[in-house]
Amino acid sequence: MRKSLFGAACCAAATALAMPAAHAQEVDPVSFSLSYTGEAATNLSGGLRREAAYAGQVYVGADVDLDRIAGIGGATIHAAITNRHGENLSALAIGNNTSVQEIWGTQNTHLAILTWQQTFLNGALDVEAGRSQANIHFLNSPLYCHFQSNSGCGNPTFVFKNSNFTYFPASSWMIHAKAHFTNEIMLHVGAYEVNPDRKRASDHGFNFSTRNATGVIIPWELSHNTDSHHYILGGWFDRGDYADPLRDDQGGIAILTGRPSETRHGRSGLYARFDQQLTERGLSLFGVAMTNLSGRVEESHFLELGLVQTGTFAGRDKDTIGFMVNDQRFSDLAMERMRAAGGQPRRHQYMMELAYGAQINPAIRLSPNAQYILHPDQSGAPFRSKPTKDAFILGFKFTVDAMALLRR
Repeated sequence: MRKSLFGAACCAAATALAMPAAHAQEVDPVSFSLSYTGEAATNLSGGLRREAAYAGQVYVGADVDLDRIAGIGGATIHAAITNRHGENLSALAIGNNTSVQEIWGTQNTHLAILTWQQTFLNGALDVEAGRSQANIHFLNSPLYCHFQSNSGCGNPTFVFKNSNFTYFPASSWMIHAKAHFTNEIMLHVGAYEVNPDRKRASDHGFNFSTRNATGVIIPWELSHNTDSHHYILGGWFDRGDYADPLRDDQGGIAILTGRPSETRHGRSGLYARFDQQLTERGLSLFGVAMTNLSGRVEESHFLELGLVQTGTFAGRDKDTIGFMVNDQRFSDLAMERMRAAGGQPRRHQYMMELAYGAQINPAIRLSPNAQYILHPDQSGAPFRSKPTKDAFILGFKFTVDAMALLRR
């Protein structure tokens, strides 16, 4: 059986998903995951006000090898349920559009994954279908979730501002396929239902209806992969409805009139990303560049660069230290909206983080971090006449792999 889906999903579902993958027992016909991720954050300065917030997630999952259980070769069922709880510091105190706690979102008990995966042609073709999300299959890397900021973990935030890219744990109907042309070259394409009902706070993931769906989003990636690097060109075609970032349904400026935003249809974007191991000891460099190709959007481009060192000190081979910085550039439409509300917006929002990951034992990982937001946008306080002060945030992320505790 292939490595657990939960390892592949680690960026979307936080580090809690990475840890079960590391301990998944592939010899077993059923491998279980049970983990908890918690993220605390407080802004010591800047933002709109001083606050502290905590968000957490319980993750329960299973991979079922149907070859061993029912003799169906190359088939696996994946299932996962989450419970998310807590508060979002960015909404409480900073007012910007990107959370400093990536585990926040879909704050309820939710059926996150229920899929059938089937391999063909001796593994050259891999197809998975059912209920899941685009962001655990595309545009992610295990390197991203050594951090707590949602600007990088689980995925570069630009794609969620500019498309209907579906995100964990809000599940909808989907299918994706990987074609391995060689051991190093792979084409990956998917299609995911776009349905605003699936993103409502009251949705629990067990409603399988496609009622009110507005289309699909089609992500794609062409990659060259080795043990030391991944070079990826990708993008998306969003064939779902979305709200115009500026105009209302009668052509006015929605933030001033209070009328519903004009409904638009169809957007697309492009990205290039990479990660490269630089030293044998474990220093890796990663980067992302993203841009919009069509549609009326909130942001026009996104750039990110980061470093992660694995094996920090003698005897700490699984500890990591990392730094990342990204630049979100707002579109002309977003700038016009913010100015119309009387604000003094800045074109660029820069978010950065320095994080240390301490692997205390096979079950527990602690990750203190420091984050800084230069030029926070004013999405959460659109009528504020003064620019929001740059914010300095202290964060603390931890994960507990209960299955590893049981095996000890």
